[in-house]
Amino acid sequence: MNRVCLALLLTCSFSAASHALDREQQRGKDLLELLCSRCHAVGENGQSPHADAPPFRSFGEQKLYDDGLEQRLQEGLSTIHPDMPTFRFNRRDAEAAVNYLKSLQGRMRTR
Repeated sequence: MNRVCLALLLTCSFSAASHALDREQQRGKDLLELLCSRCHAVGENGQSPHADAPPFRSFGEQKLYDDGLEQRLQEGLSTIHPDMPTFRFNRRDAEAAVNYLKSLQGRMRTR
């Protein structure tokens, strides 16, 4: 019985740890919440405050998220949507933001 309990505890611990953000991903999430959450849903759930702003968790589905996003963030990410400002990230911030988005996509796929 104790072995079964220990196995369940370890399984739950590893499962929860796999969803925890590392330091850089948390930094990316914090940055995106600061800059983007006025319009976009940044996390795993909730609606975007702006009706035309897709939730970040849906970026993979909508092909807005790809391997070139980090470079576009550094060059100045903008869109034809008139309400969205242009954002320019330094390399470190772009990497953190993209790593958070990748972790978010990974968590969405495992649901």
